Amino acid sequence: MSVNNAQRVDLQVIADLIEPRSKVLDVGSGDGSLLELLEVQKGVDGRGVELSQRGVNECVARGLSVIQGDADRDLGFYPDKGFDYVVLSQTLQATHNPKKVLDELLRIGNRAIVSFPNFGHWRVRLSLLMKGRMPVTKDLPYSWYDTPNIHFCTIRDFVELSDELGATVESATALDATGQKIGLSMPWWFWNFFGQQAVFLLKR
Repeated sequence: MSVNNAQRVDLQVIADLIEPRSKVLDVGSGDGSLLELLEVQKGVDGRGVELSQRGVNECVARGLSVIQGDADRDLGFYPDKGFDYVVLSQTLQATHNPKKVLDELLRIGNRAIVSFPNFGHWRVRLSLLMKGRMPVTKDLPYSWYDTPNIHFCTIRDFVELSDELGATVESATALDATGQKIGLSMPWWFWNFFGQQAVFLLKR
């Protein structure tokens, strides 16, 4: 997992997007918090892929069906449209090839749900402008030299990548610093400036 897990305000937003009793693949399952939430609330048939052995062990201890795997290398083994939803929560920025990973999510799932920290948030911009240093925030708690996050993007960057891959944005949610949803009628630039995190539901 690549962000501060104690601040995972995106998990319930993701859960609200998933229909009950769906077949779900959670890529980057971490400690299994999302899969457990989905099984309890939505009764999903959930599977998970997690890079770290520690994360896999935690998931198995929760009774979840999670295997060890790498999103950059192993998604190609899954069949086309094998799942109703494929979820990548707070992990895209830690992958080596985000474009390829997102393309695979759209191939494997009827729908893909992606959440990520927004590097275009005003606090991040201000930190770079005023301090001239890479920011350390509650959602990006690592220093530049030890962060697992290697591909930062903004909400606008993600929308452009989705367009490039031929994906349709079925819904999008930006969350502010307190985890509250920012108004649906706001333009992308507003979300890009004030959204600390974003959750997208995509289809192709």
